[in-house]
Amino acid sequence: MLSYSAIAKNNVAVVTGAASGIGLAAARRFASIGMKVVMADLPGDRLRAAEDSVEGLAAGAAADVAAIATDVSRPDEIVALARATRERFGHVHVLMNNAGIQPGSSMFGPLENWEAVMSVNLWGVINGSRIFAPAMIAHGEPALIINTGSKQGITTPPGDPAYNIAKAGVKVFTEALQHELRNTEGCKVNAHLLIPGFVHTALTAHGRTEKPAGAWTPEQTVDFMLESLAGGDFYILCPDNEVTRPTDEKRILWAAGDVVENRPPLSRWHPNYQASFQAFLGGKRD
Repeated sequence: MLSYSAIAKNNVAVVTGAASGIGLAAARRFASIGMKVVMADLPGDRLRAAEDSVEGLAAGAAADVAAIATDVSRPDEIVALARATRERFGHVHVLMNNAGIQPGSSMFGPLENWEAVMSVNLWGVINGSRIFAPAMIAHGEPALIINTGSKQGITTPPGDPAYNIAKAGVKVFTEALQHELRNTEGCKVNAHLLIPGFVHTALTAHGRTEKPAGAWTPEQTVDFMLESLAGGDFYILCPDNEVTRPTDEKRILWAAGDVVENRPPLSRWHPNYQASFQAFLGGKRD
């Protein structure tokens, strides 16, 4: 596929949220392929340690890897990231807008949590795409933008509304981005939406060091992502050790059915619809 051909030796990949989790696993995989890798994350020991681990996999070691401290909630820092990448390595072929936070939120809870989640999880993706994409289109080589969404942005379970809204926005934005790219004459850039399953990362571990049996590792998630990109998938819907793709599909269809069937919102969690939902799943417990 055209977009997958962007993942190639000597091409350049930029990954945000690269100091840990899925971002670090992606940076390591890109480096092992022979790509030049730019790792963007908040400054500190984690980013330096991550850079060291990626350098150990890169063909050119430190010459092929750059860790650039970046707060993706600040557009000016994303502009600086793009400029530093261009000056160090040249054209960008892969942009992975992956940075995310999850401080938790409640409907009437602290406003600062809402603002932080929106500025990183949604605006970080929007600004990253808008700032990098024009140059990626202009250089005329195959390129791709991977935006990390979430199943919570599709089925929107109760409990963390700010996170759900931000990730729902990432889904809608990435769909619109791909529509724009495919209708741009001569454009060889494609966008893709990564939808992870249950992944054991610093974001989801909540202080636990041992991986839960139901979770995938970040490396498994990146492997699945690359397989899906090779197949041309836009929606990279990842399973895990607890939830199969058929179950995910039914959950997504049920959520859409709330509109079509005029059910109460989030009826999957409404006591009057529990039996119907379980029957829809085929008797499987949610």
